[in-house]
This record gives sequence, C-alpha cells and structure tokens, in this order.
Amino acid sequence: MRKRIQHKGLLALVIGFVFSICLPSVMGFAQDIEEIRGSVLRLHILANSDSEEDQALKLAVRDRILELDYSLFDSAHSVPEAKAAAEAQLEQIEAEAKEEIRRQGYDYPVRAEVKKMYFPTREYEGFTLPAGEYEALRLTIGSGEGKNWWCVLYPPLCLPAAESGETLDSILTPEQRELVEGGEKIQVKFAAVEWIESLRNWLQKDG
Repeated sequence: MRKRIQHKGLLALVIGFVFSICLPSVMGFAQDIEEIRGSVLRLHILANSDSEEDQALKLAVRDRILELDYSLFDSAHSVPEAKAAAEAQLEQIEAEAKEEIRRQGYDYPVRAEVKKMYFPTREYEGFTLPAGEYEALRLTIGSGEGKNWWCVLYPPLCLPAAESGETLDSILTPEQRELVEGGEKIQVKFAAVEWIESLRNWLQKDG
C-alpha cells in the first residue's frame, strides 16, 4: 500500500512538472478546451456485453432514446438546460429503454443517470472532442460490460431530426472551432492533453 501511494505521489509530481513547463504556452489552449467540455452534453450507452446480440440491442435502445430525446432537448439553449431536462425525465428515459429491451426479447435491467464522467479524445463526423470530464446522460444495459456508443445530445448532433438552429459551430468561438476541427498539430496537443487527463483520472479514481 505504501509503495502504491508513493508511486501515485510520483505521478502527481510528474503531472505538475509537465504543467509547470508547458503552462506559459498552453494557458489559452487549456482554457479553450475547458470551455469546449462545458459546451456539450453527451450520451453514453453501455451494452450488456460484446456479443453480437447485445451490441444490436444497444443500437435498438439508442434509436429509441434518440427519438425520445429530440422532444426533450429541442428547447434547450445551454448545457444546464439540457442537463436539467435530462434529469427531469430520467424515469421516462429509463422506461422507454426498458420497453425497447422487452420488445427485443430481453429482460436486462437498465439504469439511466446524468453524471460527469471521463471520456478519452474522440472523433465525431468532422470534429474532435478533447479528453476530459463531460456532463453525460448514461444508460447502462444489464451488466454494462460491453462496448459503448456515444454522441452529443447538446447541441443536438446525434438526433435524427434535429431542427434546432444551434450547432457546435454556433456555440463555440472561432478559436475553439479551430481546435475541434484542427489538423495534425492540434491532434498532437490533444494527445498530450489526453495523456495528462488519463493520469489525472487514474489518480482520482484510485485515490
């Protein structure tokens, strides 16, 4: 146990050292990344397992929830509003997921919750979201041990018939849009951020 604590303490010092060296050049970059994280509400669905049947079920639940979520989030104009809408309708979201699971011939339990959770750097149809903690609506099907599926609920980038005038472009500054749509140099920076965030997440998770 003592060695483990010492090991984690060393990692914390390494992270601090990296930040102290890079801080002058990445202050604005880090601030933009933090604002990007705070500008989206994500959907995260965990399948019961990686079997072909359970993965197909996950997608069926996804389609059911996306149809429902369009009606829930079409009036949201900020992440707090979208989060509040999700929290207010968790029972309905869970009931819809359960009904779809039964309709598909399964009896898995399902849990819906809104929580802040860690995501690695992910690409999504022309843009990249940096690693870090995001607000998310998470659905866990059964044991939740299968591969996950994710998208962005707000702004409504994964809704099948989203008619809201708000897009990711409309809520980000030009500098932030350049980051999420950036080229190779930005990807290198995102990789560094993911490395640091992964270490930080590990330290917090096992602390």
